[in-house]
Amino acid sequence: MRRILIVVDMQKDFIDGALGTMEAQAIVNPVIEKMGTYDKSDIYVTRDTHGEEYLQTAEGRKLPVVHCVKNTEGWRLHPQIEKRAEPAHIIDKPSFGSLELMELLCRENKKQSLEIELVGLCTDICVVSNALLLKAAMPENTIRVDAGCCAGVTVKSHRAALLTMEMCQIEIVGTL
Repeated sequence: MRRILIVVDMQKDFIDGALGTMEAQAIVNPVIEKMGTYDKSDIYVTRDTHGEEYLQTAEGRKLPVVHCVKNTEGWRLHPQIEKRAEPAHIIDKPSFGSLELMELLCRENKKQSLEIELVGLCTDICVVSNALLLKAAMPENTIRVDAGCCAGVTVKSHRAALLTMEMCQIEIVGTL
C-alpha cells in the first residue's frame, strides 16, 4: 500500500492574503510537519489558479474577491510547502476539484493500491471537492482527511464539510 498526501491550496491568498484567516494561518506548521512524514515523491500539491478574467467567471460572480491569479504573489504556495514539493507534483486547478489530480492518482492506483490523505484549504470548498472526487473514483481505497491540518471559510462550515465527508465514508482524523 502506497501512502499519498495531497496538500490542497496552501497559497498566500488563502493563508494571509485576500481570503486569509487566522484558522488558515494556524494550520501552516501542522501541514509542514505532516509533509515531513511522507516521502517527497508521494506528496501532491494543488494550486487554485485563476486568470485576469476571474470576476467574469461563474465562480467570480458568486465570490467577487480576486484571488490566486496565476503568477501573482497571492497565487504562490507557502515557501516551506513549495520547498517540500516535487515541482512535477504541483497541479494547477481552475476549479474547486482537480480532475487532473484524480485521473493521475487513478493511474497510480492501478500500479499500486493507494491510501490517500488530504490536508489544506479550504475544508468546505476545495478539500471536500477533491476528497469526494477521489472517493467516487476509488471507492475501495482509504481516503482520509486530517481535520487538524485543514481550515474552512468558517469554523462552522469546516465542521459541516468534515461531517459531509464522513457521511461519504471518508475517514476523518485529527482534532477540529
